[in-house]
Amino acid sequence: MGATAQQNLSPQARGRELARQGKALFFEYGSVNAAARQLMNRHQDLPSIQAYRYAAGLSQDQAAARYNEVAGNQTALGGTTINAWESWARARGTAGAGSPPSFASLLILAIAYGRGPHSTADEVISPGDLVQEAYEKLPVEDQLALKTASERSPIPATSDSLRVRNGVIDGSPDADNVIGPDFNLLVPTIDNGNPAICAFSLPNPNPAQLLDLTWNTFGFGIQRLMRQIRSLGRRLDADICFGINEAGLVMATFLASAQFNRCSIGYLRCNRAKNEITFGTDSHFPESVESPVIVICDFEVKHADVVGLVARELRQRYPGAELYFAVFGAMTKGSSLEVDSFEDLTGAKIMQAANFEAVFIAATMSPPGIEPPLELR
Repeated sequence: MGATAQQNLSPQARGRELARQGKALFFEYGSVNAAARQLMNRHQDLPSIQAYRYAAGLSQDQAAARYNEVAGNQTALGGTTINAWESWARARGTAGAGSPPSFASLLILAIAYGRGPHSTADEVISPGDLVQEAYEKLPVEDQLALKTASERSPIPATSDSLRVRNGVIDGSPDADNVIGPDFNLLVPTIDNGNPAICAFSLPNPNPAQLLDLTWNTFGFGIQRLMRQIRSLGRRLDADICFGINEAGLVMATFLASAQFNRCSIGYLRCNRAKNEITFGTDSHFPESVESPVIVICDFEVKHADVVGLVARELRQRYPGAELYFAVFGAMTKGSSLEVDSFEDLTGAKIMQAANFEAVFIAATMSPPGIEPPLELR
C-alpha cells in the first residue's frame, strides 16, 4: 500500500497497517532499531516513538503492559499514556497536544521496545532515539539527561559477534567475553506455555581450555534467564530457589532477590567420588509450603546426570513440588553453538528425563566448558 493511499485511511486503519509493516520489518531485519528506521523512511510524518512501538509489534495497551513489566510491575501505566506521548511527538511543535515522556520513562520504554514483538529479543535502544525529532520540545533537564546518557552509552556492535561490558552489549575491542549471536531455541515448558527462549552462544577462542567468564558475562546470562522466565506464558512465583554448588547458589541468590520477591534460598553441595555424586552435609533445605514451586539453578549442563539426582532428591523432600530448571550454559553435541533443536544439546536427555515443568538456558557452549568468575565451584 502506497504512502498516499495510507494517508487517506482512517487513523485506526492506518495504525493497523503501520503495525503490520513494523512487525514485518522486524522479522526481515531482525532488529527493532533497523525496522523503526525503515518505517520512518517510508513515512516521513511518523514520529520515532511511535515507529519503535510498531517495530516492537505492540499496540498501545501492549506497550503499556510491557512498560509495567520492565518496571517490575511497580507502575500502572495505561495505553492512554502511550497515546499521550505519541500525540505529543506527532504535534511537531503544536502546543497542547499530548504530554512528553520523562527521561525515566524513556529509559524504561527503550528497554521495553528492545525486547521485540515476543519479548524474547535483547536489543539496546538509545532513549534519545525514541524522541529524536522532538528532542528540543523536551524540558531542558530531560534534554541534558538524554545527552549525558548518550555520551556515556556504549556503541552497539555492528558485527555478528557482540561483546559484553558492564552488563550491556558493547562493540569496543577491549570488552570482555565475546558473545555470539542470539538465537531462538524450543525447550520443554509448561502446558500452553511459550517454548521459545532466546539464548546466546559463548564461542571459545581457545578450544582446548575452559572459557573463563567475567562477572559482566555472568550477570548478562542471569539477566537473560530472568527475561526467559518472564516470557514463560504465565507468572512464575517460586517458593524456593535452589543453587547447585557455589556458582548455582550465586545464580539462585540473584534470581530469588530480583525475580522471585526474595523467596527462600536452598543450597545443594554436590560431591563427586569414584564417579558417584552425593550431597554434602552442608547442603541446605529450607522449610516450605506443601507442594512448593522450586527453581533449580545450575551453572552448566554437560554429560553428568547431576540434575536428575537433584530432581529426585527434591521430589522426595518436597512431595508434589513443581520443579523448574535454570542453567547458565548448556554444552552442544556438534561444533555449531547456534543449535536448531533442543536435542542438539549434550544434556538434552538428562533434562528431559528429570521431567521439569520448564527449562531455561542462558547460553550454549562448546567442550571443555566454561568456568565461573573467581573459580566458583
